[in-house]
Amino acid sequence: MDKGAMLDRLGLTGEDRLTLAKVLDRAEQAEQRNIPAATDFLSPQQRMLALDLLRLAGISETACVCRGGYEGAERQILQFLPDWLEPENAESPIRCLRASYREEDKLTHRDLLGSLMGMGVVREKIGDLLVGPGSADLLVLEGIADYLLQNWSSAGRARLHVTAIEPENLHIPAVRRKEVRDTVSSLRLDAVAASGFRMARGKAAALIESGRVQLNWRECVKPDKLLSPGDVVSARGFGKFQLSEVGGLTRKGRVSIVLQVYV
Repeated sequence: MDKGAMLDRLGLTGEDRLTLAKVLDRAEQAEQRNIPAATDFLSPQQRMLALDLLRLAGISETACVCRGGYEGAERQILQFLPDWLEPENAESPIRCLRASYREEDKLTHRDLLGSLMGMGVVREKIGDLLVGPGSADLLVLEGIADYLLQNWSSAGRARLHVTAIEPENLHIPAVRRKEVRDTVSSLRLDAVAASGFRMARGKAAALIESGRVQLNWRECVKPDKLLSPGDVVSARGFGKFQLSEVGGLTRKGRVSIVLQVYV
């Protein structure tokens, strides 16, 4: 199956199609030149699609490693390695930077990302942006690290002092989640999504059918898809939650569930 046919089979269009085509190019580069090759940063959804594409191409997942700069990173690269190089011996192409500023400036993720975009830095060259009081740590590809160290000096009216740091010195904010206990009529995606997104089940079903809901980072348009503990559901504009526990039936025949809702 040629590259175009594989991309068609996954239903890829627009920007995702271009991004995933580049993933295959990197895999072929590593194999043909027998050297490491890495993709740009991928969103969780793009990463899942990339792994599906590699399987279609007959490329084993063991041929690459996922790296985000720290454990639990949301945005990650795929690094393809030749047979002679073990993952633990491969140098990561990710660099860690810290942008320091006055706490009273209270910069947000949007402020910092906007200033980077204003400098012409494209989103795929930047991994997670970890914002805290007085500083923000970011993961970037090595190709732009020096440029940012020399030129990224402000975000809006706030002055920045940018330095390189080691991965072990990253300030990783705690993930904020709230526990929600509820009962649902079944473990269908529309029923659980209605609970997690606090909406009517009919609205949840329509949202799913519109293609705006992802199950474990893959688009799911089937409201009757059954969920299992550990599944993650997200929807653009509505947030994300994980089905963490499934209990027994209540006296009214409903299923007890526990959700971890990201806030």
